[in-house]
Amino acid sequence: MLTLPAARALSRAQHLLTRNGYALTLFDGYRPQRAGDHMRRWARDPYQQAGKEQYVPRVPKDRLFGPDHIHAHSGHSRGSTVDITLTTPDGTFLDMGTPFDFFDPRSRTDHPDIAPAAREHRRLLHHAMTWAGFHNLPTEWWHFTLDGEPFPHTCFDFPATRAALGADLCAA
Repeated sequence: MLTLPAARALSRAQHLLTRNGYALTLFDGYRPQRAGDHMRRWARDPYQQAGKEQYVPRVPKDRLFGPDHIHAHSGHSRGSTVDITLTTPDGTFLDMGTPFDFFDPRSRTDHPDIAPAAREHRRLLHHAMTWAGFHNLPTEWWHFTLDGEPFPHTCFDFPATRAALGADLCAA
């Protein structure tokens, strides 16, 4: 789920990339505030190690807070932030240098120590998304927030369910 302005901007990025032989795959859009609260509880608990090796192998959990990674109020809870990657038109993932949601210095959008193809893919993704009206979180090549988002100071916490959205919105 996204705000209407974010969805329209994302569509513009997709159209631009399609004309150039690429596509987008969306990993994450809106997420309720309670999901971010859960992530913060996990990061604060030194005994909770599930997922640590896969997503945060080289960063101590206590360094996940602040402007680079886990925020008290995630942009995802405002409905105008997406986690996204570049693919081929048939959905094949392209090399981006690191996996999505991989908290590591190599995940910086402009990190110099990744393969040239991955660097070019990041550049293409960044170009399409900024052209469409998003800005990137420099520590996460996949993370983009709509410029001028409509709810910059709101953190929504409604669940993303058919009941919360209304069945007519989910029917298709």
